[in-house]
Amino acid sequence: MTIRSTQLIAYGALGLPLAMVALPVYVQAPAYYTSRLGMPLSTAGLILFLARLVDTAQDPFFGRWADTLARTGRLPAALWISAVCLAAAFAALWMPLAAGTALAVWFAAAVVAVYAAHSFMNIAYLAWGAKLGDDSDVLTRAAAWREGAGLVGVLIASAGPSWLLAGEASAQRDAMSPFIALFSVLLIGALWALRFAPPWQATRLPRLSAGRGRADRSVLSVWSAVRDNGSFRKILVPYFMNGLSVAIPASLAVFFIEDRLGAMQWVAPSLGLYFLAAALGLPLWVRISRRVGPQRAWGIAMSLAIMAFVWTATLGPGDLVPFLVACAGSGFALGADLALPAVLLAQCIPDREGSGAYFGIWTLTGKLCLALSALILPGLAWLGYQPGTPALGAPGMALALAYAGLPCLLKLGALMALRRSSPTATVTKERQ
Repeated sequence: MTIRSTQLIAYGALGLPLAMVALPVYVQAPAYYTSRLGMPLSTAGLILFLARLVDTAQDPFFGRWADTLARTGRLPAALWISAVCLAAAFAALWMPLAAGTALAVWFAAAVVAVYAAHSFMNIAYLAWGAKLGDDSDVLTRAAAWREGAGLVGVLIASAGPSWLLAGEASAQRDAMSPFIALFSVLLIGALWALRFAPPWQATRLPRLSAGRGRADRSVLSVWSAVRDNGSFRKILVPYFMNGLSVAIPASLAVFFIEDRLGAMQWVAPSLGLYFLAAALGLPLWVRISRRVGPQRAWGIAMSLAIMAFVWTATLGPGDLVPFLVACAGSGFALGADLALPAVLLAQCIPDREGSGAYFGIWTLTGKLCLALSALILPGLAWLGYQPGTPALGAPGMALALAYAGLPCLLKLGALMALRRSSPTATVTKERQ
């Protein structure tokens, strides 16, 4: 079956609104609740850690569920229901109706609800992209359209919330209303466009007998993907380490720019430059992947990211221009992180197996990175760093090393693990 570019565009459109949610929740919400709403940094970090653990645990079940819904034709309806829940939870996150201790409960409930709805939609969406056919070029093009649309969403998300909340000593409850409305409209439009995307080539899954133990066997069937597929296990190692190297600076970016560099007004431009560079680099990484393969291309991108970002740990107040250069260089490398790992995963999935289970475990790994990155916040609080105050002396150095030094060490480990992993191009048929 020939897949047209217009069909891939229709598939990729959903990446835009999903990315609009992800960045504010992961990057800007912690700073919003601590710096503007007065929540203690350690409390916010603990809530994010626990919420992300919950989010991590549910992903394999969402993956199995997505496979089942796709096989029975009920996936579109489930996506629409999840979209309504996501829009409502996202609005609640930015318009809290509580204060004091109740604010922590509100924050936790809103974050868990956003994570659940977003996770199901994202897992189903990624799994759909892995079941568009056997042609690696089609998979790469689909990933490029998906991640390209996602980068547009990220650019909107990097500028929108920062601009809407800029200069407010105490953020108004409805300050984010325009952004929430735009997100809701784009989400509806993208779901409507998905009907013109290439169909999910559903895989017949093994039937489970009714009766006691059915749920247990379902869980085991999900995890068997990791147990039995050596290529998948090997690619998970660099994916986890690289994901952690990205999650840590994402959690600390606003704090570093505002308190270490003393450039509060440059939060939105810095994030915008970072993701704009990723958008510009994405087509080039797709071309490089076609020439040398996705595994080698990803390794080249990791090396570039380390060289571009490692010296950010030495920056301090007033070092804005070097920081912008680092944003551009590391952002350019990010384009490969967005598109190529999912292609490597797709090549690890045997044709007879559902992709939802794999992507459930795949996103679980990414969520675990985000959960662990949240523990950096209580650690910095213990070392004396306080949000909203200049990060100087020992607390400032701790923030700088956590923001740039530790992530570069993790990315170096990911690069070494990737080089030790076996080529993935030959694994698609290994278990048929």
